[in-house]
Amino acid sequence: MNTFQKVAAAVNKVVLVVIAVPGLSKLAAGSTVVITYTGRKSGKSFRLPVSYKRTGDEVVIRVAMPDKKNWWRNFLGEGGPVTLALPGGDRTGHAVTHRSDSGAVTVTITLD
Repeated sequence: MNTFQKVAAAVNKVVLVVIAVPGLSKLAAGSTVVITYTGRKSGKSFRLPVSYKRTGDEVVIRVAMPDKKNWWRNFLGEGGPVTLALPGGDRTGHAVTHRSDSGAVTVTITLD
């Protein structure tokens, strides 16, 4: 794990704790969601806070600095299942990653 990944993991742990605190979670509502998914190689379950935009049953996550991150690769090709801790309750869906010609990465989730 490189330095960036170590720092990102530490920040994510803090954000997960803050989101779980009643009252503080409202500060992130509407812009940050916790996604839960299973690693494509490890088979382990992961929880990750991400910024998102939702329109109806579609959630879009724009991955900042995608070449320094790996999680979005779990949804390449046909994609895979994911659970989102959205305001109002957990929702399941299917996530698919798209990488543009310029290298920008977007994960689009269609909610069940």
